[in-house]
Amino acid sequence: RSVAVRQKTPMRSVAVRQQLPHPQPTTRLNLALVPPPILSTDVGSCFGLFASSGSVPLVSSALLNAILFFALRRKLLTALTPEGFAHSLALGTMLWAAGGWRVWSVCVLYLFLGQAVTKVGFEEKDALGIAEGRGGRRGAENVWGSAMTATLCAAGAAQSFMRGDSFLGIEGAAWILGYVSSLATKLADTFGSEIGKAYGKSTFLITTLRRVPRGTDGAVSLEGTVATAVGGAILASYACFGVGLISVQGIAVATVSAFLATLVESLIGATLQGKESLEWMTNEVVNFINTLVGAALAILIKKKTFL
Repeated sequence: RSVAVRQKTPMRSVAVRQQLPHPQPTTRLNLALVPPPILSTDVGSCFGLFASSGSVPLVSSALLNAILFFALRRKLLTALTPEGFAHSLALGTMLWAAGGWRVWSVCVLYLFLGQAVTKVGFEEKDALGIAEGRGGRRGAENVWGSAMTATLCAAGAAQSFMRGDSFLGIEGAAWILGYVSSLATKLADTFGSEIGKAYGKSTFLITTLRRVPRGTDGAVSLEGTVATAVGGAILASYACFGVGLISVQGIAVATVSAFLATLVESLIGATLQGKESLEWMTNEVVNFINTLVGAALAILIKKKTFL
């Protein structure tokens, strides 16, 4: 009997091995979450207070942001109006609660770089009447026009990672790439606009290529176009090498998406903005559409790209 038992055991183990499913090779290119080896490979870990797993409690996020905003209030109030300061605090709280400090820091970088480039040649732009109002300080409407898409993407990513599945048919990696791309789009737009107004030698209306004055809605210049590409690449590179949210391929996707979305923004400016029947098409609405296009393009590329 003991011999019979020993003979049956290998047969069962062979049957078990035969029933095990073989891993299926995939040809899909991961564009969002393959950071360099020196960075964290667990992007889900960014959904914690300091790279720990899980989302951050809203109260903890609010308290932490309140401390940071209070400590940096003098610097921030040079870039924001009081209303903009309050709304930025709310935005920062939402982003940290949804995605942790790494997601939050990408938006903070956008704010400071956007403010810095706005000050380039400011006196000359102000003299020409094409400088940003309020000395370049952002109000509440600017905050949400620029970052509403990013907030929605961060919330989508949080839902996806917490569920361990896609959310609204979009996986967490794609939501993160959309988040980065939306802010890269806005920074690209700010770089292109401000550098073009400061240094653009020849500006043309994007729809007709007719020469127009600097600062005209829908106008483009060589200097501004180059700055657009640079601005998007800077933010995308930080998201990859600085905090490990996206891969090197993701830098290319975010930069290209940002550039194309900014061209769409110029088309909207040339054809729709400022029309008497479209008073609602304000700069903030155009900014929202701009960032939405940038995020949507990146997510679409992520979903449709194969090796």
